Amino acid sequence: MLRILVLGSAAGGGFPQWNCNCENCRRARRSEASAVARTQSSLAVSADDEHWFLLNASPDLGQQIAQSLPLLPAREPRHSPLAGVVLTNADVDHIAGLLTLRERQPLTIYATRRVHDVLASNSVFNVLNPEVVKRQTIELEQSAALHLPDGRPAGLAVELFSVPGKVALFLENPDAGPNFGTVPEDTVGAKITDQSDGRHFFYVPGCASMPPDLARRLKGAPLVFFDGTTWTNDEMRTSGVGEKSGSRMGHMWMSGAEGSIAAFSDLGVGRRIFVHINNTNPVLLADTPERAEAEAAGWEIAEDGMDIRL
Repeated sequence: MLRILVLGSAAGGGFPQWNCNCENCRRARRSEASAVARTQSSLAVSADDEHWFLLNASPDLGQQIAQSLPLLPAREPRHSPLAGVVLTNADVDHIAGLLTLRERQPLTIYATRRVHDVLASNSVFNVLNPEVVKRQTIELEQSAALHLPDGRPAGLAVELFSVPGKVALFLENPDAGPNFGTVPEDTVGAKITDQSDGRHFFYVPGCASMPPDLARRLKGAPLVFFDGTTWTNDEMRTSGVGEKSGSRMGHMWMSGAEGSIAAFSDLGVGRRIFVHINNTNPVLLADTPERAEAEAAGWEIAEDGMDIRL
């Protein structure tokens, strides 16, 4: 059995975002029941309810662990149920939390070679002592078993696959053309499988479009967590908080003929959950027409603390 915890469901900056005064964030600061606060995007998954693997490590990881009973120390004086971290890109909101795991706790970081190279090029990540924290490269399209720190199999396998996206903001090269130097390993989705019974789900927190090969991969899946950053492509501009479009940030928007809701409409996915939701997105508010439209189309809007068993 797979057990999945939604540790954080918001995009970078969280909800409310510390420097944002949009209507959404004002309502969240007023602690309105329809504007539930959220930390930055991350999941945790386990096949045995004892050993857990993070899917991305958000800047809010310390808070997320403290609020998640299954992730708290429970045995000897120095202990953690966390056995590893799977990274889907090198965005700050997905790797900064690694620094929270620097206390010489044995675990393994699983990522593409590209993402490992980014970590290796920044010496601050050396606080995760390589003698204690292993780095394992996952080749695209190859199923890789996850292991506990002592080498025993964890009962889980991960397959990483390239999805349309963009190189991390701090790695953008303006001289590299319209893709800013993006390569296929910069943004990936993950398929997580319970090796005992084949149950599986997909985690795609960043994705810029739905090409046919991705649609075929997700078709008929029992559960997909998918990029829910913005409702419209021009949401940042219309909200008055920025000029970047969703596509410029490497994210697919939800609504309209080219949005993710339409793209999933005939894929037959059993359960669809939006994650990585930007603070400007009206679906964060339970009482908006946009939330009603998404839910009517069969989507759930992730909240921190969701506990899913598959």
